[in-house]
Amino acid sequence: MLQNQEKQLVVKMHPNDNVLVALTDLEKGKNIVFDNETFVMQETIKAKHKFYTTNLKTGDEVTMYGVLVGKVVCDVLKGSLMTTTNLKHAAEPYGYRQVDFTWQAPDVSKYKDKTFNGYHRKEGRVGTANYWLFVPTVFCENRNLDVIKEALHNELGYSVSDKYTQYTHQLLEAYTQGTNLEDVTIPLAPTANSNRVFKNVDGIKFLNHQGGCGGTRQDSATLSALLASYANHPNVAGITVLSLGCQHLQVQNFMEDVKKQNPEFDKPLLIFEQQQAQSEEQLVADAIKKTFEGLVQINKEERKPAPLSELCIGVKCGASDGFSGVSANPAVGYTSDLLVALGGKVLLAEFPELCGVEQNIIDRCQTQESAEKFIDLMQSYDDLAHKVGSGFHMNPSPGNIKDGLITDAIKSAGAAKKGGTAPVVDVLDYTEPATKPGLNMVCTPGNDVEATTGQAASGANLILFTTGLGTPTGNPVCPVIKVATNSVLAKKMSDIIDIDCGPVISGEKTIEEMGEAILDYCIKAASGEIIPKAVLLNQDDFIPWKRGVSL
Repeated sequence: MLQNQEKQLVVKMHPNDNVLVALTDLEKGKNIVFDNETFVMQETIKAKHKFYTTNLKTGDEVTMYGVLVGKVVCDVLKGSLMTTTNLKHAAEPYGYRQVDFTWQAPDVSKYKDKTFNGYHRKEGRVGTANYWLFVPTVFCENRNLDVIKEALHNELGYSVSDKYTQYTHQLLEAYTQGTNLEDVTIPLAPTANSNRVFKNVDGIKFLNHQGGCGGTRQDSATLSALLASYANHPNVAGITVLSLGCQHLQVQNFMEDVKKQNPEFDKPLLIFEQQQAQSEEQLVADAIKKTFEGLVQINKEERKPAPLSELCIGVKCGASDGFSGVSANPAVGYTSDLLVALGGKVLLAEFPELCGVEQNIIDRCQTQESAEKFIDLMQSYDDLAHKVGSGFHMNPSPGNIKDGLITDAIKSAGAAKKGGTAPVVDVLDYTEPATKPGLNMVCTPGNDVEATTGQAASGANLILFTTGLGTPTGNPVCPVIKVATNSVLAKKMSDIIDIDCGPVISGEKTIEEMGEAILDYCIKAASGEIIPKAVLLNQDDFIPWKRGVSL
């Protein structure tokens, strides 16, 4: 991809583009030679930003990644910086049409005999982790969950706050002794698994939320389906349910959704209802005791080899920058193509961040039914946003814009690269499970946590999360692997970044080489040989989507 000159100063993402991306800062007046054409910088172009490759008149179209991404609102000169003041969002109309789509799958011969070591569930799916899950049917039980979490995490070796507790204690000692607080240093964190009582239990997870009562009955129904999806998740081995008793979301509703999704459900499941308990103290004590017994039971489960076709990987981007669509997203996209070719599942979500590339997605749908479902979900979602005075075009955040993502279509065209080039085998609404091998579309907001929450609900047992600015986002039951678009971020935030795609920007690695490296990491993470940073930090983000306007 990076076929540029002058030490890879710029890159063109598609032959039809009329913009170039700066790979490093380009000073005003500098001459750039690309494809035997000279471009004079009309102003300083910072790395990650774009400049126009031709003179444009007001209303002229701007193309990037081979698609329409905006129209200029004033005359611009060749070599001038793309900004929010000279470019506004624009996207092509889309609709179903008959096309002859063919896909050239990548060579996966080097992976054909590879396996990962996972937890085999009785219904046939394979988990990449072994978690016990606490589920509240209503927000009233959040405090009880917090009390139980503190007790179990501290005593069973799952807490990550030990070093901060020690740090605070040392600060207190320095203060009481009158010594310099600046001399107190943060202690090293204990090695993962070093203090665990149950070596085959990867964590005890808690789905605190703000739903289950109030709001609409539809909200509670959606939440019930979401929580049932997490109970059925292949990375979950046992569940403790806490209910108040009088809320909209009744335990019976939850159990019906669990059985509806999986008639063969047979995991250990404990139910405690506070209004039927003798006291809150007794409720908490009973929940702790019975869960402890359940932990003893699931600790007997061990990892065993599984084919790579049992991997279901969600692909997500957040805190994106101008390099997201240049390095990390295309590399993850190649990983996606590899996994699809191996018979695995890939989940591409974030429907607001597909604005401008809808036609490409539609043309890749294997059935007219899937294509029309995608169109309906996209249009109804965008219509809802417009009814409240917003729209997909208002999606880029200030951080996105500052780092080179000027319009939603630019952001979307780069974001869609995570899904690779494979055919779309299915289109799933929020909480619908992925059942077909291949690339699946999952309707979620672009919001980082709402999207990862939805991908896990559809069955992702790993999530690849690309970022250019840095984000700690994780998930309670699905390990989230952070992929940096650039080496500066990877070094600066090394405590949350797992993989650095900076070598693509520098020209040290191709997209294909980086994609294979990412898949290799996924195999190790799925086997428990590597623990992603978000997991080490207990970054257990969980935000249910109420189907309102969230971009």
